Amino acid sequence: MASPLFFHSSLPPKPRPSVTRTKVNGLPIIKCSSSTFEPSSPAANHHRLATENIREEARRLRLEETAAAGKQFSAKYVPFKAGQDSSESYSLDEVVYRSRSGGLLDVEHDMEALKRFDGEYWRSLFDSRVGKTTWPFGSGVWSKKEWVLPEIDGDDIVSAFEGNTNLFWAERFGKQFLGMNDLWVKHCGISHTGSFKDLGMTVLVSQVNRLRKMNRPIVGVGCASTGDTSAALSAYCAAASIPSIVFLPADRISIAQLVQPISNGAFVLSIDTDFDGCMRLIREVTSELPIYLANSLNSLRLEGQKTAAIEILQQFDWEVPDWVIVPGGNLGNIYAFYKGFKMCHELGLVDRIPRLVCAQSANANPLYQYYKSGWAEFKPLKANSTFASAIQIGDPVSIDRAEYALKNSNGIVEEATEEELMDAMGRADSTGMFICPHTGVALTALIKLRNGGVIGPTDRTVVVSTAHGLKFTQSKVDYHSKKIPELACRFANPPVEVEADFGAVIDVLKKRLLSKSRTQKQ
Repeated sequence: MASPLFFHSSLPPKPRPSVTRTKVNGLPIIKCSSSTFEPSSPAANHHRLATENIREEARRLRLEETAAAGKQFSAKYVPFKAGQDSSESYSLDEVVYRSRSGGLLDVEHDMEALKRFDGEYWRSLFDSRVGKTTWPFGSGVWSKKEWVLPEIDGDDIVSAFEGNTNLFWAERFGKQFLGMNDLWVKHCGISHTGSFKDLGMTVLVSQVNRLRKMNRPIVGVGCASTGDTSAALSAYCAAASIPSIVFLPADRISIAQLVQPISNGAFVLSIDTDFDGCMRLIREVTSELPIYLANSLNSLRLEGQKTAAIEILQQFDWEVPDWVIVPGGNLGNIYAFYKGFKMCHELGLVDRIPRLVCAQSANANPLYQYYKSGWAEFKPLKANSTFASAIQIGDPVSIDRAEYALKNSNGIVEEATEEELMDAMGRADSTGMFICPHTGVALTALIKLRNGGVIGPTDRTVVVSTAHGLKFTQSKVDYHSKKIPELACRFANPPVEVEADFGAVIDVLKKRLLSKSRTQKQ
């Protein structure tokens, strides 16, 4: 039966086989026999000493299954889309962001080593770690450690037990607005700093922590950010006592996003440019100073972000959804989701991958325009202001990664105007959600594809919500106050001012309730 962290509103529990443990080549193996399943865990047969913390416990007992796995599994940097004849590769312990030709890098795992264990083994191993506090497997990222950073020591990992985020059935929104019965929202914003960026940052900062212990000359970690990246970076660096440096575009992010890196002690530079300008500056700075680059140009982050895709499959009892819709700005995340699904397929955990949709703001839509041209020519653009500020990017670093992911998943790119994304957010919130504007972009893409008949009424569809709505309260206040001149704000729900008089209150309530009653009958 699934862990309480993985709530399934409509999926009946499946019988699972019971397990016994043995070892093959030093790695714990789960063997299946009967029709019931009681997952074991590294912490199942012992109690932590009163004088120990969980990291010390894992070190003492060496019950981290990765202690054995790290000797068998490995990963390295290779040029993105490198062919079999390419000899260029780099250790993950090197500080390198681009290939010799200037292209992107990718983290390549030793798939042959991973394939020595079948899909049932990996499913059972990952499932056995859910909901545990054993270090570091309580994290949704590090519970897949063998597929992320297999060779890192548990003592070097910096984690807030991120991941394991809610996948919930959007029943009312699906039925009322789309005529769908199997719509789900993966709420990655329910995380340590309120966005999916935690998934990648735990990996990157853990590797930096390892490098600093190896006396590599790294004085700090830096990023350009539209808000969420800086929040995640500053939090994880603070946890590891590593200096963080943040370049933010002045007056282009919410106060809630700005206060996070400030509170976590980051050195914040507010720069009079947009994100693309900040990105250019941080790349120049990190090439001159021993500051480690934390933007998604660095492929380590994508290793953590791909675990959200694995988590979705896990939450569906390893059944594959038909569609997964992801908001896109710098475009690393759409590739990360593809990579997670692809690894599960290649290693036998599932028999196919879902179709991916990347959703962009119409005010910052270079990928959408590239897609609509038939992938003829990519043209960077100057991004205009959008309520979906985290994806206000006109020259995305991961454009090649996104193109590859979409082409290999039979994917689609859609866009959302400011009115469409804000109305989608308003409608979603009216059904009990509290989403960010970026999720409004993804929901708009869903609405368009559903209305166009591309997504069917019974297609199992997952919309990825990338950040928490509480980070964007000002945009919600402006919408419901109808203070956005260019928008009709059709789903605004402003408060009604009433005199402190019983009769006046009753009159207003009766009018409201009767109006609601008529609407529901219609």
